[in-house]
Amino acid sequence: MSQTLRKIVTFDEFVAKYPNNTGKRYELYDGVVVEMPQPLGDHEEVVGFLTTTIILEYSRLNLPYFIPKTALVKPIKNESASSPDVLILNRPNLVNESRWKQESTVSLAASIPLVIEVVSTAVASSRETRPTHCLTNWRDDYHKKYADYEEMGIPEYWIVDYAALGGREFIGKPKEPTILVCCLDEGEYQIRKFRSQDRIESPTFPELNLTAEQIFQAGG
Repeated sequence: MSQTLRKIVTFDEFVAKYPNNTGKRYELYDGVVVEMPQPLGDHEEVVGFLTTTIILEYSRLNLPYFIPKTALVKPIKNESASSPDVLILNRPNLVNESRWKQESTVSLAASIPLVIEVVSTAVASSRETRPTHCLTNWRDDYHKKYADYEEMGIPEYWIVDYAALGGREFIGKPKEPTILVCCLDEGEYQIRKFRSQDRIESPTFPELNLTAEQIFQAGG
């Protein structure tokens, strides 16, 4: 049986064609273009709740942060680019980002105090199984993006698994909704897990008064 090879594209090719001219959302995983599925309503409610909560917190602290509507995070060392669910940017450092003005793309850890991915999954239909595109699922947040963000040196990464979709090695058995807060320590992420009424402990926002259950209820 013959096998169709996936076309490998560079980031420059990707950013010139896919994000702006197709009407759909894409990410780039090691040169492979990945079509992002339309998120579920619960997913969007969780993202909206987190966005609002974090904006209120950094505004209260008068920090020079903002959350872009659409922006790309690109590791310097590979041909990848992600569009996080919630991306907090440090405005003063954007002057050091060579791709920011023209491509709304960041690559420096100093520009990204915190990034959040809300776990989702999707199954491709027969019409969506094109060789250069696939649909994302929970493994991307737990594996691919985790590795990229860690290598970039992003100091804090949340994986919000409100629907308990991740593997048992990550969220336990029986599975239950879990938030993983990954904090950089000597170049490696150290992971803390929060469930139910646990108060989220965030180095970026140490005074944040937020429980895991409050986040999960936003998607209910």
